[in-house]
Parts: sequence; C-alpha cells; structure tokens
Amino acid sequence: MPALPLDQLQITHKDLKTGKLRTSPALHPEQKADRYFVLYKPPPKDNIPALVEEYLERATFVANDLDWLLALPHDKFWCQVVFDETLQKCLDSYLHYVPRKFDEWVAPAPEVVDMEKRLHRSVFLTFLRMSTHKESKDHFISPSAFGEILYNNFLFDIPKILDLCVLFGKGNSPLLQKMIGNIFLQQPSYYNDLDETMPTILQVFSNILQHCGLQGDGACATPQKLEERGRLTPSDMPLLELKDIVLYLCDTCTTLWAFLDIFPLACPTFQKHDFCYRLASFYEIAIPELESAIKKRRLEDSKLLGDLWQRLSHSRKKLLEIFHILLNQICLLPVLESSCDNIQGFIEEFLQIFSSLLQEKRFLRDYDVLFPVADDISLLQQASSALDETRTAYILQAVESAWEGVDRRKATNAKDPPVAENPNGVVVAAEAVSRPSSLPQNSEEEECLGAAAAPGPAVCGVELDSLISQVKDLLPDLGEGFILACLEHYSYDPEQVINNILEGRLAPALSQLDRGLDRQVKPDLTPLLASRHNIFQNDEFDVFSRDSVDLSRVHKGRRKYLLSDSLSPDPVLETPGDKVSKVPRPHPQRAQRPWERLRTLNRP
Repeated sequence: MPALPLDQLQITHKDLKTGKLRTSPALHPEQKADRYFVLYKPPPKDNIPALVEEYLERATFVANDLDWLLALPHDKFWCQVVFDETLQKCLDSYLHYVPRKFDEWVAPAPEVVDMEKRLHRSVFLTFLRMSTHKESKDHFISPSAFGEILYNNFLFDIPKILDLCVLFGKGNSPLLQKMIGNIFLQQPSYYNDLDETMPTILQVFSNILQHCGLQGDGACATPQKLEERGRLTPSDMPLLELKDIVLYLCDTCTTLWAFLDIFPLACPTFQKHDFCYRLASFYEIAIPELESAIKKRRLEDSKLLGDLWQRLSHSRKKLLEIFHILLNQICLLPVLESSCDNIQGFIEEFLQIFSSLLQEKRFLRDYDVLFPVADDISLLQQASSALDETRTAYILQAVESAWEGVDRRKATNAKDPPVAENPNGVVVAAEAVSRPSSLPQNSEEEECLGAAAAPGPAVCGVELDSLISQVKDLLPDLGEGFILACLEHYSYDPEQVINNILEGRLAPALSQLDRGLDRQVKPDLTPLLASRHNIFQNDEFDVFSRDSVDLSRVHKGRRKYLLSDSLSPDPVLETPGDKVSKVPRPHPQRAQRPWERLRTLNRP
C-alpha cells in the first residue's frame, strides 16, 4: 500500500482524558511539543566579557533548540514548524538581527565566531527542510497542500526570502536556488506578493533621494511643507548622517542583487514596474552626489571616509549588476533560447529600455565599462536580420557621446575589481584582475611628432603643491613623498590616486612604499629643451642673455675697406684679393634653430 502524504495521514492515539483510542490528523496542534524557542540577539559590537558571555548563553539555547528540531521525524517536525509561534519568532529574529557581511562589525572573539557559524548552519538547514515537500518516498506532503501550508501560515514571505538570499547565497547558491525555486513553483501566489512589494522597494530609492535633498521623479516627489526645514545635500549633512545613508544604500543594493542572482525568474515582475529606468535614474542622480560628498570631506575621519568609499563603490557595482541581470533575463537570454519567429518582441524590449536611458550619461558610461553595450547589440544583430539598424546606431552613438570629455581608457583601466567580503563584515576590494593592455589611440600622431615627442617638463612648483594638497586634504595620514610617488605613477591625476588608495588598488611598486614617506626636495634641473649651449652663448650679440646690444657694432651691407682697419701694422701694397680677405666682416646674424622654436611651444 503506497504511503499517504502527511496532509492526508491520520494517526490513532489514546486520549489522555478518556483513555479511549481516537483518530486525528497527523498534522495537528496536539502533536506539537511544548518547547519555548528564545529570540536571537546579535553579538556585542564591543568584546566586553560580560556581554560576550550573555550572548553565548542565549545563542547556545537557540542552537540546541534548532538541533533538537532538525532531529525530529517528518511529522513531528512539521507540527512544530506550523503550530509553534515561538519557533517562527526565533527564526525571524535571526534573519532580522544577524550581522550581514557588509555590516560594521568589530573582530569578534573566537568563541563568538564559532557560535555564529553553528547558528548559521542550523538556521539554514531549518529553512531548507521547511522548503522541501518531499524528504523520501514515505515522508512527503502533497504539492498543493504544501503550497497552502507555506502561504497560509506565513512560513515564507518576500522579506524572509530576501533575507535568506543575502545571508546564505554565498557558498550555498545551488541549494538556495532549488529552495527558492520550489517555494515559488508550489505556491505561485508569492509572485503576486512580490508584485505588491515592488512599490515599497522603489520607495526605498525615493526615500534616499529625498533624504539627500535631491530631486526625484516628478511623479513621486512630494512638495516640501512650509514648516519643514530645508533638506541637506550629501555635501552639507553631518558625516554620521552620510554614513547612515551609504550603509542603507549598501544594504538595499546587496539584498536586491542577491535575490535576483539566486532567483532570476523574478526579473519580469521587477520590469513590470519599469525598474530598469527607475534604477538608472536613481544611479544618475544619487551616485555622483554621494561620491562628491565623500571626496569633499576635509579634515574628517579618513578611516571612516575610506570605508564609506568602499561601500559606495560596492553599491555602485551592485546596481550595475542588477541592471545587467534584468536585461539578460528579460531580453538577451530569450533571444538566445527562442526561435527566430519569436524573438522580435524581446529585441524591441531591449531597444526600448536603452532608448529610455539615453539621457543618463553617467550610468551609460559606468555600465558600458562593465558590460559593453556594443557586445549586446552585436549579439542581437547575429540573432535577427530584421534588427532596426537606425535605432541601434542611435543607441551606440548615445553611448559614445556619454564618453565625451572623459578619458575612456582611464575609466576602463580604473574599472572596479571584484569586491570581496571578509568575515568581519567589512567590504574589501579583491585583487585587481588582469586587464588587457590598452594601446594609445593617437599612435600615428605620436610617431609624427619628431623631437616634440620627447616628454615635456613634469608638473612642478605651485601646481604640484596643489595636487599634493588635494590628496592630503582627504587622506591626511599619508606623507607627501608617498603622495608624490602616486601622482607621478598616475600621470598627476589626483582623482585616480584617491580612488586607487581608498579601494586598495595601488600598483605593486607603490604598495611597497612607506605611506608616511616625506617629500624630498629635488634640485631644479634645467630641462634639455630649455637650455642653449652653442658658440654664441653669452657673447655680445646674444639677445637671449642680454637686455641690450651695441647696435653700433652691427653693420648692414658691404663696408668700405679702411687702411686703418688693416691687420698689418705697416702700410704695404696688397692685391685686391688680399684686401678682401682682410676686410673685417660684421658678426653674422644667428638663425633660429627649430628646437629653439619648440622650446616656446613646450612650456608648461
């Protein structure tokens, strides 16, 4: 006889009051054990012994209770999960309060780390078992009943699923994909919940813009009340307030990226709310302002500013990757997987998305660095011969125009490396990935410059002091000698120097230098092109070294020979040829050398 699913199974047991046998459903509140699950509390930020001891005691209770729960048989486990409210509150408290890997977290004690790992594993296994409707051929729940149990008892909801993705996605991606996919497959109502959640997700971006005093979308922007104080811009607000905004943005971006990376089937629901355009518009408005606010901070906590810059760079990259996941799932993958007759709608969606983003120049530049738009359009051209060449050319031209006034090679080489997350919660930049060497674009011009191709004089004097000051104002702990070495390596670009220092992407030669290195005064060497050493140097007709020249010594044309000018002390008869050979000639006028003309052209 085949086994019945748990939702249809009946069990016979003795009534404790009457002593008679009676039959009841296997999934019933009476089968729940009397056990109280305590709430989870995060580890203390400061490693104070008393607080650590309190945390370990509470965490041990939680871990032991979850181990007990996981050891229960199939029917007892589901009775406890469905009917024990304290269990659900315990799991919710863990998802809500456990430190994310991008949160601020002082390096904890070793025993705290071990306990967190144990809890992390137990909670994940609990949710994994809760998302599995069939454990074996004898222990299972019918799919229809399983979906109703999950949905009606709020065992899973959209906020929980988002937290699960961001907490357990790294290292457990295959299991989590199967887990989330099974939840949405057995209960399609979660798609409706996600659709209803989208306005709240979009409101998060609007709240960030409003809190920063930035103009949001016209439809969503609310008028400022008369009694309300003027909103501060990121550059004007206190540093701690700016820190809260950056951390909030980092949390939001990482969570959304983790969810879409684990469950890309949610992308059509996101795009129903025009998410691609809203995301690009938010990026265009908020990211440059926040970057500028961090760079303009002077004489403030350099360590905190460096941490904020890393988190903002991490958030910026995740926003671009979210857009790419959406575009890939909505447009590109269907084109590759569908027949030629069904791809026109997906191509039109791709063109429509980019046509709406042509004014978002900063977003287009940054996206084009990570995911070249030309490659995607080339893919569409290969898939369809009916592609609108006019629209694609217009989009490519818009992307190129977004690069006007920006060094494209520098932006490509300065592309952010993959961002890793250490277990202590601080986002750190991983090692820079190897990049193809970029050839100079103006190689023909450089070949034709001749002597002018020699390097001109380096930046010096007041201009160099100003560049060093720009870097030192933001990073006061660095020595001027170290800053000077960085400027020389990065072609005297202070912005690139600041970015690479904060993101930990300095060249190996610079990484080995002492960051407190003092500046050494170098002797002022005269550039080669600025010096004049020849036979006319400092003579009486050298107009470059004299303010005035004795013009009486200069004679124009032929001059008559005078006997007194003869070199011979005694008058003698001479031939005309001898006269000519002894006539004193005026000093020849010096012709300007080509390299002397370049001397004036190559001045700094």
